[in-house]
Formats: sequence, C-alpha cells, structure tokens
Amino acid sequence: MSVRVRIPTPLRQATDGAAELSLDAPTVASVISELETRYPAIRGRLRDESGALRRFVNLYVNGEDVRFTNGLDTSLKAGDELSIVPAVAGG
Repeated sequence: MSVRVRIPTPLRQATDGAAELSLDAPTVASVISELETRYPAIRGRLRDESGALRRFVNLYVNGEDVRFTNGLDTSLKAGDELSIVPAVAGG
C-alpha cells in the first residue's frame, strides 16, 4: 500500500532534498515513524518528546486535517496523500 508523502521546503534538508516520497504505511503515525527511521534528521521536528504532534505542524490526508479525524492514528490506504504543512506566523 503506497501513500504519497509531500515534504515542505523547510523540512527537505532533513530528507536529503526529497520533496515527495512514497511509503507503505497503514497510519499517519507509521508514516512519521518511517520518516524518522529513514531520515534521522527529521526526528523531533514533527513530534515532541511524548510522541504527540507538535503544535506548529499540520498534517493533511487528502486535504483533511488529521486533528479532526483520528490524529496520528488516522488510517491510510493505497493512493492517499499525506501533506506535512508547517504553521506560518506573521505579524
């Protein structure tokens, strides 16, 4: 089951420049775990020490914010797209 993962520009240095990856993962949490295994530099950038999603990181599965579904336990199926979107602040 291949899921497309879109990596935002600020995180691409942690993924060796990859803008998009295809991963086999049944949940959002397993995608993050796989990213952390493949790219150790991304560890701590998406989740805090307790494993919870960082406040300034937004994850969308097929355009839907996972905070409004099952969070990191959101199920994935073949063909889904997971987008990692860092929050933007301005002033």
